[in-house]
Amino acid sequence: MKNFNSSALHSHSQSTNHIRERNSRKYSLLSVLPLRFSLRGYGVCMATLFLFCFGSLFYQLNGGPPKILLDIRQYLGGSTYLDDHGQPAPRVLPFPSQVIYNRVGKCGSRTVVILLRLLAEKHQFNLVSSDIHNKTRLTKHEQVDLMKNISSIPQPFLYTRHVHFINFTRFKIEQPVYINIIRDPINRFLSNYFFRRFGDWRGEQNHLIRTPGMKDDERYLDINVCILENYPECSNPRVFYIIPYFCGQHPQCREPGVWALERAKQNVLENYLLVGILEELEDVLLLLERLLPHYFTGVLNIYKSPDYRKMGNMTGTVRKQTPTLEALQVLYHRMRYEYEFYNFVRDQFHLTKKKIGLKSVSKPPAYSNDFLRQLALRTPEPLDEDEELETDLEDANSWLVHP
Repeated sequence: MKNFNSSALHSHSQSTNHIRERNSRKYSLLSVLPLRFSLRGYGVCMATLFLFCFGSLFYQLNGGPPKILLDIRQYLGGSTYLDDHGQPAPRVLPFPSQVIYNRVGKCGSRTVVILLRLLAEKHQFNLVSSDIHNKTRLTKHEQVDLMKNISSIPQPFLYTRHVHFINFTRFKIEQPVYINIIRDPINRFLSNYFFRRFGDWRGEQNHLIRTPGMKDDERYLDINVCILENYPECSNPRVFYIIPYFCGQHPQCREPGVWALERAKQNVLENYLLVGILEELEDVLLLLERLLPHYFTGVLNIYKSPDYRKMGNMTGTVRKQTPTLEALQVLYHRMRYEYEFYNFVRDQFHLTKKKIGLKSVSKPPAYSNDFLRQLALRTPEPLDEDEELETDLEDANSWLVHP
C-alpha cells in the first residue's frame, strides 16, 4: 500500500510537470505570434497612410480627384464627392486677387504684356488681355458691362486694356487694384508719331497694315512742320493723352486743365497700387515683384534672360527722329499739364522706392525744365478742322492698334 501510493504520487508529479511544460511551450508560441501579426499590421497601416497622404496631395494639386477615381465611382454608382460631402471649402485667394492694368499707349505696355503672358503660365493666374485697342472712353452702359465682365473672371486675375480709369465703387461693384506705367510725355508722343507711320521691328510692312488709309503726304510729314505749323495731330487736345487714363471717364477729363490734372493725381493716390515710369523699368518690375509676389515673382529674371531680350527688342519703334529745339519748346509748352502729372507720378514712384528700401540711381528726365527753358511763346490756335472734337479724339485713340 505504501509502495502503491509512492508510485501513484511519482506518476502524478510527472503528469503535472508534463502539463506545465506543454503549457509553457503553448504560451511561448502564442507570445511570438502576436509579434508577427503586429509587424504585418504596422506595415499595412503605414502603406495605407502613405497612399492616403499621396492621394490627398494629388487631389489638392490638381484641383480635384484623379480621373480614375471618378471612373470607379461612376462604375460603382452615380454618387459623387459633392453628393456625399457637399461643396468643398473655397480656395484661399492671394490679396489682391483682382488687378487691372489700364495700360497707356506707347509706355512699354507691349513689353509688360509679353512678361505677363510668361508669368501667368508660371504662377497660374488668369491673364485677360483685351483685343479692343481704340476705345478708351465708354458710356455708362459700356462701363457697367465691362465691370461685370471683369468681375466674372475667375480669381486671381489680371485684366489689361487700353482704357481710361473706371470707378467701380461708383456703381457699387468691388474695386480691383490698379497698376500702370507712364513715360516722359514728349518721348511718348514721338514714339507714337513714328510708330503710327512706320511701325516697329516686328515687320517692315506692319505699319501699312495698321494705317492702310494714311496718304503718303501724312505718312512722311516732317515732325517739325507738324509741331510748328500746329497740325491737329501735334496740338491739343491730342497731345493731352496721359492724364485722361488716370482722370477717368468724365467728359471734363479730356479737356486740358487743372481739373483733370488734380483728379488724375487723386486717383493715383487712392486707387493705384503702383504707377511706375518707363525710364526706370527694372525698378518698376522689382517693386511689382515686392507688392504683387503672386503675380510678378521672378519677373526680373525673365526680363534679363537672353530669350526675352530677343522678343523685347522687336517692339522698338523705327525711324524715330528728334525735333529741333524750337519745336521741342513749343511741344513742351502744350504739354505743361502732362509734365506736371509726370513729375508728380515720378516723385510718388521714388517715394515708394524709398519706403521699401530700394536704392537705385534715378535717371534724369529726357527733357528737363532747364533744357526747355520757358520762352515768351504763345501757342497759336489750332488749324480749322472739319471734324468735331469727339471725332478727333476717336482718331487719336485709334492710333493704339498694337497689343
